Amino acid sequence: MSDLKTSFDEAVNYIQTAEGDFKPSNEMKLEFYALYKQGTEGDVSGKRPGMMDFVGRAKYDAWEKCKGMSKEEAMQKYIDKLESLK
Repeated sequence: MSDLKTSFDEAVNYIQTAEGDFKPSNEMKLEFYALYKQGTEGDVSGKRPGMMDFVGRAKYDAWEKCKGMSKEEAMQKYIDKLESLK
């Protein structure tokens, strides 16, 4: 688990500090966001944001699609997704 966590943290850091060639689409950003939240917090909780909160609602819906996925699986998918883009 510690190797996975280390690799996950490195992948998160890469995405947060990426410059130059790495220009993810909004859809891709939502996928990374959802996998990050699932990998760090688990299943989505709380109420779905209202209709006028477009960003909050999109983030909530993306995260909800990962419901039931283990934290470890989400971390691995996050890493794999980044590797496939490099």
